[in-house]
Amino acid sequence: MKEIDLRSDTVTKPTKGMLQAMMTAEVGDDVYKEDPSINALEEKLAKLFGKDEALFFPTGSMANQAAIKLHTQPSEQLICDKWAHVFNYEGGGASFNSGVSCKLVDGHRGMITAEQVEENINPPDFYHSPLTTLVCLENTTNKGGGACYDLEEIKKIRKVCDTHELGLHLDGARLFNALVKKGEDPKDYGKLFDTISVCLSKGLGTPMGSVLIGDKKLMKNAMRVRKVLGGGMRQVGFMAAAGIYALDNHVERLAEDHKRATEISETLNSLPYVKEVEPVETNIIIFYLQDASKEKDFMEHLHENNIRISNMGQGKLRIVTHLDYSEEMHQRFQDVLKSANLN
Repeated sequence: MKEIDLRSDTVTKPTKGMLQAMMTAEVGDDVYKEDPSINALEEKLAKLFGKDEALFFPTGSMANQAAIKLHTQPSEQLICDKWAHVFNYEGGGASFNSGVSCKLVDGHRGMITAEQVEENINPPDFYHSPLTTLVCLENTTNKGGGACYDLEEIKKIRKVCDTHELGLHLDGARLFNALVKKGEDPKDYGKLFDTISVCLSKGLGTPMGSVLIGDKKLMKNAMRVRKVLGGGMRQVGFMAAAGIYALDNHVERLAEDHKRATEISETLNSLPYVKEVEPVETNIIIFYLQDASKEKDFMEHLHENNIRISNMGQGKLRIVTHLDYSEEMHQRFQDVLKSANLN
């Protein structure tokens, strides 16, 4: 019985077409900026979002951390949602790498409003508090269950940032999920954000890599920061070829992941042992059991059927659909959910 792994969309493996693109990639030394495949990927993404420059990073966390470093100085403060990846899942990197603190906002499903941003800006002339210099948003939201920002709210946040001379960074690890779901233009995001990180190894299915995209005035020091963080790589064009292939072939198919996630949520909502399923917009489903004490039994039932999902703690269970989750797996998984006996 083949394993069904729904812990994350990071578990995917390259498709045959992607492997072929990787094997035939033209490469060079990227530390010298001589890798033609990397240069092509960076140019492609910068053009896609209408920005000046882009830089390839080995991980999304490093790309986000580099962005924070480019925007801030030690002792300053950034504003983000309490569930933000830059605060919860990057090992305290904001304080370690940039010497900045995070003002956590109690948003909705990982999303904050312009009004909340305004309320949380420290007075710049009050030297007792950290100087607010950056706002970090996340789209889609990870802990928020793949929720998508309303572009109109982001426009309002941009206005607040302009008024108070704050930078605006987007952790776009799953931004392509939001773009496909809402039919939005990447250039609209390029106009609103100073920097954007996009991940290639989640829904797009590459083995590794994220790209930081931004305006020239900020990106001029990006290579230096990447070097300091240990992110300089050599013939990494093999990974760039995977990224280019993914951008050309795996973006529109994200709609399949969204459809299956919606169908799973409908199944879960029909089951007596499920207490709540959070609204599903993209490829992440977060749900809770009626009896939290049955969580171990439920996870064991899945394990016996060779199925893996994530336990996020506090009764929060997560399912993520992805490229390697087939229709056959989809039907089997729903049958296993229906067969669980948690009495």
